[in-house]
Amino acid sequence: MNGLAYKPFAAEVVQRLRSLYARQATDRVFATFEIPSAALAEFAARYAHGFCGYPDPADRARFWDRFLAERAPLEDDSMPSAYLSEMDQGLYGGLLGGEVQFMAHPENGWISSMVAPLLADWSEFDRLRFDRAHPWFARYLNQLGIFASVAEGKFGVSHFILIDGLNFAFELVGATNTYMSLVEHPDMIRRTIEFAYQLNVEIQETFFAHVPPFDGGTFSNMVQWIPGRIVSESVDPFHMTSVAYFEEWGREPVERIFARFDGGVLHLHGNGRHLLEAVSTVRGLKAVFLGDDKGFPPAFEVLASLRSRAGDLPLVVQIGFDRFVSALRQGRLPGGVLYRVQSAPDAATVNRVMEEVRAYRVG
Repeated sequence: MNGLAYKPFAAEVVQRLRSLYARQATDRVFATFEIPSAALAEFAARYAHGFCGYPDPADRARFWDRFLAERAPLEDDSMPSAYLSEMDQGLYGGLLGGEVQFMAHPENGWISSMVAPLLADWSEFDRLRFDRAHPWFARYLNQLGIFASVAEGKFGVSHFILIDGLNFAFELVGATNTYMSLVEHPDMIRRTIEFAYQLNVEIQETFFAHVPPFDGGTFSNMVQWIPGRIVSESVDPFHMTSVAYFEEWGREPVERIFARFDGGVLHLHGNGRHLLEAVSTVRGLKAVFLGDDKGFPPAFEVLASLRSRAGDLPLVVQIGFDRFVSALRQGRLPGGVLYRVQSAPDAATVNRVMEEVRAYRVG
């Protein structure tokens, strides 16, 4: 395993994360920390929250280089990686002729992308064609190449979200029409799921062909690093459905693409926690990130319940620095969890806390 300039202790962190995702660390805890960032402050000074144009990918790579260099002193369980936020959603629809819009997020340095629905109705479905000569595919390859070149020897490039299954139907006809089509046009939904599978395989295989693995694993904005060629899945459309709809329309597409690679990770928003038991049994699932959303209790506040419902599946949750340290020292942290700790004061403080994190044992 080659080293990383921005993670001098990468070998030790990989060893710890390997045990977590092998489900061999249910009595231990893991933690990554946010610290103040000059690179983020500079980004926020340049970009207000809202729509913007497609940025220069070389400039974006330089942002990630500066941001991740600041984190090099951290001895936490983070693994430094850049995220292709510009390709986060818009790539998929853009490849099929959709108009891609970009939005800046000063809080995390992202410039994300989305498209309006591509089709007026299902009668237009047969015009969809994926062409590797499309300008958006060239843009994708260009940004992949720039990121991989700038990252070499210093940090990694994270996998990015799949837009398959019902998520892809949203790209085609919008959310409302997708839900209605489950009843009114189920055959079109099945055709969409198949088309999306083939498109996502092309995109993700291209990613793995151009981004080298690190110690046989994948960098991840969701779980830091994980063994194998691992994809990042979304079951967001089922957050507003019953578990039965997930079982009928969601499980098989997720398990199919996980099997195409070496498994996957996924995230659940606050309104999707009713799916936890179901997704925990998805074949090939390695971990779940539990997001916090307005109108729902933070995942950490109900973590004991979520932990028991998920069995030994590794979980990722967010928590503020002071609350984390208090729970750590009181022995109240459930194990088998990667804690994403927000608003830590500085690297020196983090490194002292990490001594306690590594020594912590449940019970």
